[in-house]
Amino acid sequence: MLTSVIPTNISHCTSLRAMLIGSNKEVQGNIPAEIGNMPSLTILKLHNNSITGTIPSSFGNLSRLTILSMAFNYLQGSVPAGIGNNAHLIFIQLSSNNLSGLLPPSLYNLSSLQVFYAATNKLHGRLPADLGKSLPSIKRFGVGGNQFTGALPLSLTNLSWLQILHIELNSFTGVVPSRLGRLQNLQVLVLDVNKFKANNEQQREFFASLTNCTRLQILSIGWNRFEGKLPISLANLSANLQQLRILYNNISGVIPLEIGNLASLQNFDVAGNILTGIIPESIGKITQLDELYLHWNNFSGHVPSSIGNLTSLYDLEARGNSLEGPIPPSIGNLNVLTGLDLSNNKLIGNIPEQIMHSSPNLISFDLSNNLLEGQLPSEFSELVNLEQLFLSGNKLSGQIPDTIGNCRALEIILMDDNSFQGSIPDTFKNINGLILLNLTANKLNGSIPRNLGGITYLQELYLAHNNLSGPIPEFLGNSTTLLRLDLSFNNLQGEVPIEGVFRNLTGLSIVGNNALCGGIPQLHLPKCPNSNVRKKKSMAKSPGIAIPTTGALLLLFFLVWARFLYRKYKAAPKKEITPQFQIELPIVQYNDVLKGTNGFSEANVLGKGRYGTVYRGTLENQAIVVAVKVFNVQQSGSYKSFQAECEALRRVRHRCLVKIITCCSSISHQGEDFRALVFEFMANGSLDRWIHSNAVGQNGQGALSLLQRLDIAVDIVDALDYLHNGCRPPVIHCDLKPSNILLNQDMRARVGDFGIARVLDESTSKHPVNSNSSIGIRGSIGYIAPEYGDGLAVSTYGDVYSLGITLIEIFTGRSPTDDMFRHGMGLHYFAESALPDKVMEIADYNIWLHDGANNRNDTTHITRTKECLSAIIQLGVLCSKQLPIERLSMSDAAAEMHAIRDAYISTQQ
Repeated sequence: MLTSVIPTNISHCTSLRAMLIGSNKEVQGNIPAEIGNMPSLTILKLHNNSITGTIPSSFGNLSRLTILSMAFNYLQGSVPAGIGNNAHLIFIQLSSNNLSGLLPPSLYNLSSLQVFYAATNKLHGRLPADLGKSLPSIKRFGVGGNQFTGALPLSLTNLSWLQILHIELNSFTGVVPSRLGRLQNLQVLVLDVNKFKANNEQQREFFASLTNCTRLQILSIGWNRFEGKLPISLANLSANLQQLRILYNNISGVIPLEIGNLASLQNFDVAGNILTGIIPESIGKITQLDELYLHWNNFSGHVPSSIGNLTSLYDLEARGNSLEGPIPPSIGNLNVLTGLDLSNNKLIGNIPEQIMHSSPNLISFDLSNNLLEGQLPSEFSELVNLEQLFLSGNKLSGQIPDTIGNCRALEIILMDDNSFQGSIPDTFKNINGLILLNLTANKLNGSIPRNLGGITYLQELYLAHNNLSGPIPEFLGNSTTLLRLDLSFNNLQGEVPIEGVFRNLTGLSIVGNNALCGGIPQLHLPKCPNSNVRKKKSMAKSPGIAIPTTGALLLLFFLVWARFLYRKYKAAPKKEITPQFQIELPIVQYNDVLKGTNGFSEANVLGKGRYGTVYRGTLENQAIVVAVKVFNVQQSGSYKSFQAECEALRRVRHRCLVKIITCCSSISHQGEDFRALVFEFMANGSLDRWIHSNAVGQNGQGALSLLQRLDIAVDIVDALDYLHNGCRPPVIHCDLKPSNILLNQDMRARVGDFGIARVLDESTSKHPVNSNSSIGIRGSIGYIAPEYGDGLAVSTYGDVYSLGITLIEIFTGRSPTDDMFRHGMGLHYFAESALPDKVMEIADYNIWLHDGANNRNDTTHITRTKECLSAIIQLGVLCSKQLPIERLSMSDAAAEMHAIRDAYISTQQ
């Protein structure tokens, strides 16, 4: 518990040989330079304190020093070159500081050095080519979490004493040396989060070579750029191997049947690849396995029953595959299991009750988006530690068992999109931790139980699309914790409360209950009849019969007359109606466009779309580079697209929208109609190219940094907020996606392509100009709002949905049309299931490789980065909810996006 600073006069102890004052936490201040004047010092341990300042250059005078440990402090500056002059050093530990710059060459020439750790700093540079010769005694070498670049030196394979190599979280490139098998003493090899590649058999030789490392215990090579088939030789790795992590690469092929040979394996992680085939039965031979991660691949076949042999397993994740067949009851043998995730597969049959009997430690249970059927086992009561229950998107039926109320630790229950019947169990009131209850789209009958009020922590309640009747319980309005409530499409009746969540229109949905009345004025419900009115109606029996009868006859007459008029209108000849609008743009001649694009040369093509081609060109009279969008007049709908884009763009002026310069409506040399729009040229092309490519742009940078992505996201929401709320009448883009977002020279975003945009009626803000319905509304698969597929009219909430998907794509690097998203799995759920603790797993690895590299060693920065990513993914999820009423408004989304970006910038200053 020592505090204060290290006294300078300690240097008077000239005979002192060892100074060990590590792990006192409150020892602070600078390291006295006078320590360098202690000629007898052989051991100096100052680690795990609060020491600041730099490493004194005087340490180069400690000629007898053998052990130097200064990890876990706040040291900054460079590593003094003089330290390499201490020829007797065998141990150097500098990890988890703020050290920067290059490591001095003298450090690489310490022939006596056995242990060198400098992980989690801001060091950069390349490892010297002769590393294997200059450090002949090295046993442990760790520089993970820095900014090192370049390739691993081939001489590394000469380090015959090397036991541990940690170089994760850097920017190393090239291939892994193929002769690693020469390192007979190698125990730990960690290469995670770099840019290593392996595109062919020769570059993958290091896998087979590692089978010669008979002492290997940990092999972790995740988040790199390895491709090709998973080598069968992996099954021949060391019998001592405990961790095998190859997650998030582009590895294909199958898990070798011989995988069971790795009997000592405790962690097996191949998530986020493109592996196929079955999960081999032989995996059941790895009885010491405690973590098994197979998610986000293309595995098929059955879940092997042999998994029940893995009695040490506490986390099993196989979501996002094509697994089929029943869930093996043998999973019930896993009595230490805390997490089970088999969601987004094709599993059938019942949920085995054996899982409830034998897995009392289960905390998270996710079987959503499968084909499971039957009733829920009453044995759920035995899962006393269960916190999260996800059963959405199956074919489960019957009543929800009362015993589920015994799972008092439950926080989240998702049972939507099934066929449950009966009422909600009264025992739900016993669940103390409940924050979210979703029973949407089932067949529940009866009224909402009054004792739901016993759930004191309930924050979200979804009961939509059932057969619930009766009044809305008053306690729901009295709840101070309830944030979101969806009671839509039931048979509820009576007065709507006016307090609590019922005052929050963004968190409330009660549509589809035609007998509701009252509530706050914004709900636009009819007033509730009072007792006097009801009494008068009951007394007026004769008029009560006569009026409806007369009304019915009038209605019948009106319908007959309307049908006659409709037939007459349909038989009449139709006239071509040309939309009336003024383009209000300077007109350029066809010859100018032809000349400016070099005769529409293929060499000038920037991109091709549904209705035309975009060319790079110049305008002679303005001497500027432009983008010319030439419409294919032979393509059905191209003229409407031209009209729509003109109509939308003539109304808008905003820095975050692509600027239209001029247009051309003329006749080509072939005598055909010609339509073209001329836009400002975007030097860095489409956002789609930057998200899904590692190409280097004109700015000399590679992948987008986190801050660049945040700025781009802010530009996008500002553009949409302007279209929705700054334009009169509002404009709906209808086709927002990364390929329609362009980047200028400064890497700032401009939203373009208004080919299917809709201008809303100014008086109602509900109906598109010159359009009476949403028929013909098109968007892009993966980005189009779900309600458009049901024939609903366009709205601002459709753009909000597209924005949510686009935001998730920007920060995860995953397209909504990726092959991994199928069988009910989508980008929205992919992101939602990672919140809040697994966002780093789904984030685009290029963020780590490019952005914030100077701070990768800083745990505080990593935490802030995670918080930023969590916030942005959460925003994307809220914007891409299935129902429009559940989504944020565009103005709220814009405000939140600005807050996220500004908060991140403030942490960097």
